[in-house]
Amino acid sequence: MRALEREGVDMIFGYPGGAIMPVYDALTGSPITHILTRHEQGAAFAAEGYARVSGRVGVCLATSGPGLTNLVTGIADAYADSIPVVYIAGQVAAPFMGTDAFQEVDGFGITMPIVKHSFIIRSTEEIPDVISEAMYIAASGRPGPVVIELPKDIGASAITEAVFVNRKIEERTADTRAVLAAAEEMIRDAEKPLLYVGGGVAIADACNELTSFVDRTGIPAVATLKGLGCIPTDHPSFIGMLGMHGLKAANMAVQESDLLIALGARFDDRVTGNLASFAPHARVIHMDVDPAEMGKLRAVDLSMTGDIGRNLTAMNPTPIDISTWQDWIAENKTAYAPRYDAPGEGIYAPALLNKLSHDAGRDAIFTCDVGQHQMWVAQHCRFTRPEGHLTSGGLGAMGFGMPAGIGAKLAAPDDTVITVTGDGSIMMNIQELATLNRYGIKLKIVLLDNSCLGMVRQWQTIFFDGNHSEVDLSDNPDFAAVAKAFGIESFAISRADEVQDGINRLLTTDGPVLMHVKINPQENVWPLVAPGASISDMMEEVPCQTP
Repeated sequence: MRALEREGVDMIFGYPGGAIMPVYDALTGSPITHILTRHEQGAAFAAEGYARVSGRVGVCLATSGPGLTNLVTGIADAYADSIPVVYIAGQVAAPFMGTDAFQEVDGFGITMPIVKHSFIIRSTEEIPDVISEAMYIAASGRPGPVVIELPKDIGASAITEAVFVNRKIEERTADTRAVLAAAEEMIRDAEKPLLYVGGGVAIADACNELTSFVDRTGIPAVATLKGLGCIPTDHPSFIGMLGMHGLKAANMAVQESDLLIALGARFDDRVTGNLASFAPHARVIHMDVDPAEMGKLRAVDLSMTGDIGRNLTAMNPTPIDISTWQDWIAENKTAYAPRYDAPGEGIYAPALLNKLSHDAGRDAIFTCDVGQHQMWVAQHCRFTRPEGHLTSGGLGAMGFGMPAGIGAKLAAPDDTVITVTGDGSIMMNIQELATLNRYGIKLKIVLLDNSCLGMVRQWQTIFFDGNHSEVDLSDNPDFAAVAKAFGIESFAISRADEVQDGINRLLTTDGPVLMHVKINPQENVWPLVAPGASISDMMEEVPCQTP
């Protein structure tokens, strides 16, 4: 605990058990705040939310066996989205390791593919150094999760000598002048340059530098799911999210561009669709802190592995006339802007989310679960900073939203934090309503209920001839009543004329609150690029008549 204190840790998320009990014994005398979630997966996701909003390393505690295995989804999520979290798990006593002892699993082997590094502590003297190194590894370079296993007998032993170490993350530097000059020349030669912004920009803390670069050059920008907010989504040069559920104007711009400047992005399949036809006319400049990403999926014309922010600041390409390109993009943004005038008396989720986003203010934080609602948030909400949009991007883990919202609200208690979830996703970690109640965490939950697994239902409708297999959730409980049973204020709305009053009540309630929103089960997310198709081939449809 002293080693964690020395690293600046002030909050831990966790759940106790036998093998980790010696650490919990020491916790009672520590100034570190511990948040008891009701499931280890909830603790793992909450630590992620805390890390992403605070900009610090998240810390999570669990016991051995099922405690550690319940962390695995959260560890994999942190690995996929490059989130710095240190997971400390108990282990059976060292003499019993490898004997199939009670609550023993090979945590090192289980988590090896989804961590930056793993430690098994072999002596008490190692503890300070291991904690320091784990915190350093989690935050340095391309961030990610680190797992520490602590055998119970070592955790229960006295420390004879504690040598504390302090590690400082090395300052990142810009690329060489020659590389910067080559990039400037490529930009000068381009007639249709486009910035392709990924989550690595936020990790590099380069959002201000990015916005400044856009203002200096006028180069338009699109963003991935995790790149949203790196440049304000209402910035005149921002087009929207690209990819499978990207906005039409954004995908069209990518396909028409002649220079793609990829910033902290990795050419993920959900972004590129058919890779061979992605940005077919474009030369590529790729900036990323991880050299392993260079050329991994798309051949690049220029690789830049220095600090993204420093590179953007150091580059000053001679102004070029791209007004024709800018005008074409502006026309498409207007022509293909989302519409919110869905007919009928029912609630149109994109319209509700768009209205909520503006009423909540520019600095609101949205945390999402996974499914149709996740894509609607990405398409229709406004973000002015990357920590304003927390979502399970690479892994796509249902159950992420509410625990991440808990961590986010604890990291930023004065900010409005809203979790948008679905009737499928919320049931994955609904027990964390008890955590909200216990600590009085003022999280605002919007539950979009279409009585089905909406995204799976949509895909079955479109790609499986309407064979709706195991997606019916029409036997859902009364979620407002469930929330009240946990001590959470809640209410339900089901008509368009109730939306504004519902949003007002949600935002003004002083405490945790859940708004249960009934929506049309047949509503789909548009546009949609079919798997393996070019992002030029977007399926579109007008909103359903809401009942």
